[in-house]
Amino acid sequence: MAVLTGDTPMKKTVTIKENRTFRRMYSKGKSVVTPYLVFYCRPNGRGHNRLGVTVSTKLGCAVVRNRARRRLREVYRLAQPDMKQGYDIILVARGRAVGGPYQKLTAAFYKAGGQLGLMKEDKR
Repeated sequence: MAVLTGDTPMKKTVTIKENRTFRRMYSKGKSVVTPYLVFYCRPNGRGHNRLGVTVSTKLGCAVVRNRARRRLREVYRLAQPDMKQGYDIILVARGRAVGGPYQKLTAAFYKAGGQLGLMKEDKR
């Protein structure tokens, strides 16, 4: 049995899996397009965010698609403290999400989230 170090364990991300929820987000949600991803969001009336990730088979084989999925989930996980709560979020990977620099993927996520009003305001 592995022992976790640190004070608090990582929280598990609540995911969206139902096809009808994805379709509703595509039709009624707000969206922002960047070269790395398409960001859809919509209020969900809950106290927490839910995440859905979509990667097209056009991007490559299963290994490539899973890598893109993992990268997007990690960017979302690290951005969680900076985000407002109570939204459904769908991230659709685009071609550059696979092989592009991680910093640019993160910057694209923050830019899109800021345009949709999901990021908390800085108290400067």
